Amino acid sequence: MRVTKKVKAEQLRRLSEVYKNDGTMLHFTSPFTLLVAVILSAQCTDKRVNVITNRIFPRLDTPAKMVSLTQSQLETEIHDCGLYKAKAKNLLGMCRMLLSDYHGEVPEDFDELVKLPGVGRKTANVVRSVAFGYPAIAVDTHVFRVSNRLKLAAGTTPLEVEKGLQKAIPKKDWSAAHHWLIWHGRRVCHARKPDCETCFLQNVCPSCTVKVTPWKPEE
Repeated sequence: MRVTKKVKAEQLRRLSEVYKNDGTMLHFTSPFTLLVAVILSAQCTDKRVNVITNRIFPRLDTPAKMVSLTQSQLETEIHDCGLYKAKAKNLLGMCRMLLSDYHGEVPEDFDELVKLPGVGRKTANVVRSVAFGYPAIAVDTHVFRVSNRLKLAAGTTPLEVEKGLQKAIPKKDWSAAHHWLIWHGRRVCHARKPDCETCFLQNVCPSCTVKVTPWKPEE
């Protein structure tokens, strides 16, 4: 099927209806704790991250508290998270930079955020969107997969998909749509076997494996 602007608008309308009350799964109490949680979430489920952060945040919820630990001590604190050695190194480097360059506060500016160790485009966009309320689209594996399958924004890299989504989605909906796509990837459009039979996007999805009559907009 040809994915026109009207088809994309219908995709977004349905996603917004189903996932309108769903935001981030990560537990956090401040921009700093959100930043830590997002860094930990790389190649790790949000459920596992919440187990770890619920355990450490009562004691390590500021850059000053976290940086008081040694590399080995922080590794022990987050040992049940994937890539924990690299993440511990990045977290300590991030805390030191926050204290030395930003008075211990997480910066709101994108270019300043990506200067921090362990912070890439996705992490910076999540923090800007969730913690500070800026319109932003963070492209994780779910967003990348669902966007390509729907042809809402096709691309071979996260940056290409991010730029495509920015064109396809009204700016006021960027942050919310990021969550809509994540939840759809988690609940329906799974990586190995998408649940096309129960998907509410069947007739507006060019990748649907179920035979349906394509949706036609009302004249």
